[in-house]
Amino acid sequence: MKEEIEERVRKSLLYDFYGELLTQHQKDIYEKFILDDLSLSEIAADENISRQGVYDLIKRCDKILNEYEEKLNLLEKFLHIRDKLENIKELTKDCRDSNDLSHLKEIDDIANEILEDF
Repeated sequence: MKEEIEERVRKSLLYDFYGELLTQHQKDIYEKFILDDLSLSEIAADENISRQGVYDLIKRCDKILNEYEEKLNLLEKFLHIRDKLENIKELTKDCRDSNDLSHLKEIDDIANEILEDF
């Protein structure tokens, strides 16, 4: 169950990054499935197409979005930077809570790593 949720979140993030590269029809169907959480049958009824047609289109969109990610790595970079920022936030909290500035060098190093990624 947790893996299914994580996969849905990943698909949602891929759509956020690359969704504009899909056709309008693909976006409409994919949004209904991923973002609106409609079933294949519900989408098929709304779009007046077969359930299999919806399934095939969603699989094709998944493939397209994953291919963009393989080439551009925008999601991977985003998640990497988000992890670093969460680390900075935690270190900053530790500094503030303990009034200990020993983490400032580590915070500076992480910030520099983020800047170097660009």
